[in-house]
Amino acid sequence: MWKTIVPLAALMMVGCGSAPKPGGYRVYVTNEASGDLTVIDSEKMEAVARIPLGKRPRGIHASPDGKTIYVALSGSPIAGPGVDESTLPPPDKSADGIGVFDVASQKLLRVIHSGSDPEEFDLSRDGKLIYVSNEDVGGASILDLATEKILKEFKTGEEPEGVTVSPDGKLVLVTSEDAGTVAVVDTARNELVDNIKVGRRPRSIAFLPDSNLAWVNAENDGTVVLLDVAKKAAAKTVTLGEAGVVKPMKVLLSPDSKTLFVSTGRGKKVFFLDAATGATLGEVEAGRRPWGLGLSPDGKTLFTANGPGNDIAVIDVATKSVVKRIASEGSPWGVLTLKQ
Repeated sequence: MWKTIVPLAALMMVGCGSAPKPGGYRVYVTNEASGDLTVIDSEKMEAVARIPLGKRPRGIHASPDGKTIYVALSGSPIAGPGVDESTLPPPDKSADGIGVFDVASQKLLRVIHSGSDPEEFDLSRDGKLIYVSNEDVGGASILDLATEKILKEFKTGEEPEGVTVSPDGKLVLVTSEDAGTVAVVDTARNELVDNIKVGRRPRSIAFLPDSNLAWVNAENDGTVVLLDVAKKAAAKTVTLGEAGVVKPMKVLLSPDSKTLFVSTGRGKKVFFLDAATGATLGEVEAGRRPWGLGLSPDGKTLFTANGPGNDIAVIDVATKSVVKRIASEGSPWGVLTLKQ
């Protein structure tokens, strides 16, 4: 059994640690409050580096070739539910952008302007475009990585968050927390073509392989919804618990597309669902406010970013149990696993 806690106090804030063994992978975790990246080596299952990124890093994704990591950075102050934003300091718009992180050197190379207050994003299947949710302006933008220019901006609904490109690359879905909708973008035209009601406070999307059905959370309803994009309606709604107590947040599909993992924030748990039927296969208490999720390349190990708990839970998928916690001070938010 692995040790329970691995402290980060001895780690240098800049550095990439020892090189992973061939065939291994690393876990990259954005820390929203401390503005840096925790790097975890899968062989030791320990943090090996903390690397500064910029203000408020949240969404994190890799290029198709795995050589570059992109991170959403924002100068807008953190404001939880119920916070009067007029009492907060003004946003630092100079900090907004998509950070470009080089995997080989483990360094942040630059930050690309990508519209106001980027929170989440996804890449086109060829890795040439980034679709970004711009939270504080109620819209989304399309970023051309070759020119590092914004191609287009459009309204989606207030407080957009989750952004996911369909497996066939033809659609992009963007959630609107405030409106309770999912915006549908046609990538051939790069135009908004639909807005579909899904429930209260949707924040995350996981497409099934057919590129039409997608699981979406409805945080304030305590549910996850299987959205039929073509029919513009829910094909299935699964209640995970009492609304306001169990708060579904991140949805993530297993590599074989058979299992859906759902983190529940203040509900503390991660649910395992049958991705086809929505039936509950099990659950595990992951920690304080499990948020972002990441899976090992083989799908056997699940990682949760536990914000207020300042740690990463390492979960054995087969036994549905937490086998280790790795300290990650700074309110961990997003998780990316990447083969080396």
